[in-house]
Amino acid sequence: MLAACVVVVIITFLRHRTASDDEDTSETPDVIEYMTMWIGVVYAIVLGLAIAGVWEARSAAQDHVQAEAVALHEISERVRVYPPDVRNRIRDDVNAYVGQVVHAEWKSMADHGEVTQRGTDLLQRIRVDVTDYRPTTDFQAQAYQPLVDQVMAADQARNARAAAMGATMPGVVWFGLLTGAVVTIGMVFALQIRRTMRELILAGLFSALIAFLLFLIWDFDSPYSRGITASAEPFLRLFPHIGG
Repeated sequence: MLAACVVVVIITFLRHRTASDDEDTSETPDVIEYMTMWIGVVYAIVLGLAIAGVWEARSAAQDHVQAEAVALHEISERVRVYPPDVRNRIRDDVNAYVGQVVHAEWKSMADHGEVTQRGTDLLQRIRVDVTDYRPTTDFQAQAYQPLVDQVMAADQARNARAAAMGATMPGVVWFGLLTGAVVTIGMVFALQIRRTMRELILAGLFSALIAFLLFLIWDFDSPYSRGITASAEPFLRLFPHIGG
């Protein structure tokens, strides 16, 4: 943002120095004002749509985390009807998987943009624990299918989380956003901006705002690996003993 302000101010000073002595800065052709207005409106709409798109992608990424954590918590709670040895084994595997996601996999997603094989193996172990058990009572039989469904829900949420990693904005959209920013800020000079303090401040704030919005889009564009990311908080809230 500071760099954008500096560039605009420098160009303004250079333009003022190189302007001819008879240049009239008090008049701006009506067509330039009309074009500037419409360029600003169109670019504002494009920026708004881009911000809405990346924010929706980030919200969806957080929803995947929430769904996965809830499914695992349901597995851990529903196995209470199983025998102690089976119940404890499943809960231990769930805790091991959650610990892997929170302490190792989250860092792998941020640094490398991928989930870990260890996490995949631990989820498979949970699946085997749940599906291979043969209920011995009607009560256990009633809990069996919901447990299998929760394992499937956790697996689907994990796959969705893995698919949501990386940038969501296509390169051609970034080309349009950056080109539009250059054109929009460039139109400020087409309006024959003068070197008064008021105009310099407004031009600097205008360019800084566009730079901030572009940074915001870039930051939201990768839901798990940049500044304002989807967090592992649902896992820590439902499995508080894992956080330590």
